[in-house]
Amino acid sequence: MRILSAEFVKSAVKPEQFPRDGFPQVAFAGRSNVGKSSLINSLVNRKNLARISRTPGRTQEINFFLINKDCYFVDLPGFGYAKVPMRVKKTWDAMITQCLVENPSLKMVVFILDARRIPSEQDKAFIKWLTSHGISYVLVVTKSDKLSRGALLNNLRLIKDALQAPEGVEMIPYSVRTPLGRERLLEVLGRAVEGEG
Repeated sequence: MRILSAEFVKSAVKPEQFPRDGFPQVAFAGRSNVGKSSLINSLVNRKNLARISRTPGRTQEINFFLINKDCYFVDLPGFGYAKVPMRVKKTWDAMITQCLVENPSLKMVVFILDARRIPSEQDKAFIKWLTSHGISYVLVVTKSDKLSRGALLNNLRLIKDALQAPEGVEMIPYSVRTPLGRERLLEVLGRAVEGEG
């Protein structure tokens, strides 16, 4: 996948606001502050396409970015320690289910993890949930440049063991500060949106 254009289209707070043009979609999911927005900006080679915040839970809508005028990157609200009211979290759950399960345009989920952290129980539960619904996903381990090669290899093994992801699920070490992982992830996403993944 070669990204030639990227533009913010809309934020949705309810399913009826989702785009209905039928373009394929790739959703980006992970814990609050794991770096979803930074990853999207890195992929499209733009600094501020997706808003970045140090405050957990800043992304409270589902944000849609049109890529190459023929597919969407979908930035989901983070889960975990986000300081938001329970009623908002329940709304998120319903909205994300519609976005991921009841969405024929969804081609893949990019599940983002921090190379320095062992997956949480919520991370594990989300992977089981994706697997149980037959949703295709790729694991992207960000901040991989912050570890030595030996420590990174060790943590990748620990992360994979903790998640117990099915055989064949790819794990891509990634850095938004270096080229690490970018070309491979773009290749995986390109195959997914073209229906080859």
